[in-house]
Amino acid sequence: MSYNPRHFRRALVPTAVFLACAPAAWAQNTDPKALETVEITGAKQPYRNLTATGATKTDALIRDLPQSVRVLGADVLQDAGVTNLAQALDLSSGISRQSNLGGLWDSYAIRGFTGDPNFGSDYLVNGFNYSRGYNGVRDAINTNSVEVLKGPASALYGRGEPGGTVNITTKKPLFQPSRTVGLSAGSFGTYRATADLTGPINENVAYRLTAAYEKGDSFRDHTQSERTMISPSFIWRLSEDTTLSYELEMSQQKATFDRGVPFVRGRAAVPVSAFYGEPNDGLHTTKTVGNQLFLQHYINDDWSFQSGLSFRESSIEGVSTEARFLRSDNQTLARQRRTRDNNASDLSGRAEVLGKLRGLGVTHNVLFGVDAYRFHDRRLQYRTASAADIDIYNPVYGRAAAAMTLNTDQKEAQRAYGLYLQDQIDLTKEWKLLGGVRYDRYNQSLSNFRTKSLTEQSLSSVSPRIGLVYQPSKTVSFYATAAGSFRPNSGVSINATAFPAEKGKSYEAGVKLDSPDGKVSSTIALYSITKNNVLTPDPRDPNNYSVAVGEQKSKGLEFDVSGEIYPSYRLSAAYAFTDSKVTKDSSTGYSLQGRQVANVPRNSANVMLVKTFGVNGAPASIGAGIQYVGERQGAVAPASAAEEFKLPAYTTVKVISSYEPSKQWRVSLDIDNLFNRKFYVSSYSNVWVYPGTKRRITLTAQYKF
Repeated sequence: MSYNPRHFRRALVPTAVFLACAPAAWAQNTDPKALETVEITGAKQPYRNLTATGATKTDALIRDLPQSVRVLGADVLQDAGVTNLAQALDLSSGISRQSNLGGLWDSYAIRGFTGDPNFGSDYLVNGFNYSRGYNGVRDAINTNSVEVLKGPASALYGRGEPGGTVNITTKKPLFQPSRTVGLSAGSFGTYRATADLTGPINENVAYRLTAAYEKGDSFRDHTQSERTMISPSFIWRLSEDTTLSYELEMSQQKATFDRGVPFVRGRAAVPVSAFYGEPNDGLHTTKTVGNQLFLQHYINDDWSFQSGLSFRESSIEGVSTEARFLRSDNQTLARQRRTRDNNASDLSGRAEVLGKLRGLGVTHNVLFGVDAYRFHDRRLQYRTASAADIDIYNPVYGRAAAAMTLNTDQKEAQRAYGLYLQDQIDLTKEWKLLGGVRYDRYNQSLSNFRTKSLTEQSLSSVSPRIGLVYQPSKTVSFYATAAGSFRPNSGVSINATAFPAEKGKSYEAGVKLDSPDGKVSSTIALYSITKNNVLTPDPRDPNNYSVAVGEQKSKGLEFDVSGEIYPSYRLSAAYAFTDSKVTKDSSTGYSLQGRQVANVPRNSANVMLVKTFGVNGAPASIGAGIQYVGERQGAVAPASAAEEFKLPAYTTVKVISSYEPSKQWRVSLDIDNLFNRKFYVSSYSNVWVYPGTKRRITLTAQYKF
């Protein structure tokens, strides 16, 4: 499939309309205890906060919410030298990397729950699902903050993981002009150029344009990538109480499909740079065009209306030669070859009313909403299960492979709508009660054109949520919460039957501590989650089909802390103990019951400490980060005990530094994996093990004008 350029042209039409119109600007809320809100400032007076793009959909403070929440703001992301979503999520507790489809997309587990194996992991952009379909590695150029909300969000969003929700809030237009361009150069021939431009168009309209281009090789042989992201956005102040905003994201990724290296007898046996695909296969191309439109209107001081519309088209295409299994000599790697030619479209909308009701000494903070989405996924794939073998110790490329035959030719359609109500009640000054409930209706159809079969199903679900907060002082909050989750499963089984929806129950309790000056916040959380009908690759054909394994349970402890712990010292730290296991296994053959979920360590931690100081009166900083990931199960869907193995624990060290010789210039130098340790970040099977990067040095210069 060749990507239709009309997708880009259609996406640019709303942009042209907004350019012809006219706004005010947005000033970021810098309160570290608040979720994403933005305040529009006009020429004469400030206007009220907008919450339409935040994960909680309200302006509640983090300390008032009965759940663990971590907001990774712009300062933390800049300190850590973050350029993509995976690097940002490494800073939060309880998140572990998963097999990433040959390095082509983001994949992670929250509290041991991994999401749909057919796509990258779930995440939201401005409160809209951005994982249905095909996305490359998510670039951070347009990211203002990353909100990590632990526990189910089904009472607000419907389809979702009980482990938690990741929401990316994008950079918003500002009324004050600001322009920054940057250029980076780093190890493995990597170059990156960025731009972030914003300012007013007139008294009522402001714009923002962010863009990034990155190209480079890798520490892996014969692998390379080229990524582009462009995002213009606009805000239009229709009146003092009404705003309309539009955002467009266009991204393209060209990257080598790279499954990593094999383990032999459960151990690393080859260099982390070894490549076992075919260099002549070329690059996989992933393209995404996303449009988002938001309307916010304040009815009066207590009531407001907010709504949004999102439409996104995405595609992936390419040819790959991939490992299948090691032959009995433990040296010869059998391979397969296949093509991907998939495309998807996702249309979503929502409308919400927020307000306050007062009476009998209590205040009700009410949110009522409706939402719906329509998702189409078209897949066309060819495959041969017999590509030329390759010697893992002496790889020779270019040998002829058998002709590919049609393997997948299908179209899946999903339609869903939901109604939801949430009430956060201020019972007293110390006690707050949150209750919510959501009703979902879901319809799925899958047409298999190869077998000429049609599979359909309709599902419905009610997802409740309740939580209680006790605040004996302004710096301490105790909370407890319980919630249900609902997640329809995409695709069909090997027997062409639809999967039942995943359903989960979550219980959590914790304490939030803030320093008296508000500069440091921390959370300690204990949780227990059970989920049924979890999908995992079918051992009978793990490359193409999944099976609902039965039941998965996860329980653990998490600790997060961030802020300025001492004048000029900024700290970000997290620890997680995660016990995530398959407790019931409904699959045939080799049982996974009692087994720890793959790629999820029982213990993980990260610490980043940054010291700011002056050099001849100019700001500078230096810091270090340590990442520890414990031992993990390596096989996602082993068919026998012989396929079981474990990924070893690892610790890496990162050094970060910056210097601003003037108000216009900022220079930074980052070193990842300072001691050049060999480690493995994730795996799918013993022949698909993804290594971590060798030592990587990056020098970046930014100029503001």
